[in-house]
Amino acid sequence: MATLRDILDAAALGVFPPADGRTVVVPQPSPRDAGVLSFTAHAVVFTDEDPAWVHDALRTLDLDPLSAATSPRFLTALMDRTGRACEVVDALLVAGPLSGEPPLALKEIEDPAHSRVAYARVRRDDVRAWSAGGGVLVLGRGVAGRLEVSVEVDERVRHRGLGRLLVTAARHLAGEPLWAQVSPGNARSVRAFQAAGYRAVGAEALLL
Repeated sequence: MATLRDILDAAALGVFPPADGRTVVVPQPSPRDAGVLSFTAHAVVFTDEDPAWVHDALRTLDLDPLSAATSPRFLTALMDRTGRACEVVDALLVAGPLSGEPPLALKEIEDPAHSRVAYARVRRDDVRAWSAGGGVLVLGRGVAGRLEVSVEVDERVRHRGLGRLLVTAARHLAGEPLWAQVSPGNARSVRAFQAAGYRAVGAEALLL
């Protein structure tokens, strides 16, 4: 059976699971990371819980199989089962690396107590962060060891394209596919990532 990392690596190349309405269960890639990844008409639940329980829960809830795994009812059942919490269902985006220098000057943040760095270290490993003109760019190893990016832009410098420049810069720093989890309601952030060449591959709910 394919691992979660196998599935992610394939999706980064544009190769997706079959749109067959199925939900498959794979082991957690680490004790920290459990959740649900939803592609077009196909879902992947990554958990160390019994796969039979997952499938029984989906059948018992009698949900639309095309969206069952990310439905509030199933996520609530999974949280109750695992004792974990789920903050939001994010859009999952990916982009390939870019050669050359980043489009803006970056200064690496060395302070481990920096708020954005401390936040990222709860969810990622090997975290590095940079500042640039009122914005912060963070890279780290997240789910299944994939390289993930997040950014933050100060209110005083918003609407100037800094977010797009930061997420573009991240592609120049990465030597591999770069992943981002973005709340669908954060339209400003979604637009910035799309303008920088990131493409949507699915949705993801992480259980913390």
